Amino acid sequence: MSIDDDVTRRLPARRGHFLLESGHHGDFWLDLEALCFEPAPIRELARGLCARIERHRIDVVCGPLIEGAFVALMVAEQLGLPFVYSQPQRAGEAGGLFPVRYQLPGVLRPKVSGRRVAVVNDVVNAGSAVRGTLEDLRACGATPIVIGTLAVLGSAARQLAADENVALETLVERPNTIWPPRDCPLCVAGIPLTTV
Repeated sequence: MSIDDDVTRRLPARRGHFLLESGHHGDFWLDLEALCFEPAPIRELARGLCARIERHRIDVVCGPLIEGAFVALMVAEQLGLPFVYSQPQRAGEAGGLFPVRYQLPGVLRPKVSGRRVAVVNDVVNAGSAVRGTLEDLRACGATPIVIGTLAVLGSAARQLAADENVALETLVERPNTIWPPRDCPLCVAGIPLTTV
């Protein structure tokens, strides 16, 4: 079995009409809460990700809560590096796209200052968690170097990495389309949002 097949097999997926954390709509959903139900296979996938990340000479691994932080912790442990995490915070009454911010807890903020950091996530689709984490790492005085992820869906992750001037390392890339709500063909067709 190829690494591509192994990653894909471990990502429980559904079809429907979904509201993503980023505010986008999509027809594909991954039930990532179940990703680490059996940690040993994910640890092996994390090992494959380590091989791609370690060449970037990072000092710290950061993962966005919740599921991304589990993968990031596995990567940090295998690389023998410190681990930090970012946590989601709704940005007031903000609507539209990317309404959720990500921040490192106060006690961890000075620990990343002046350090080269890898942001490791489980899957990147629109990139909401990674985008917010990159922004806060820079606010803490860190230098984000690479985004590492088990899988990338669609083209947003590549564009985000280019815009942020960081490398992107992934085990799998799959096509996927997401839409701002105003452009969503599922909304136009009158298909209600699926409960997740």
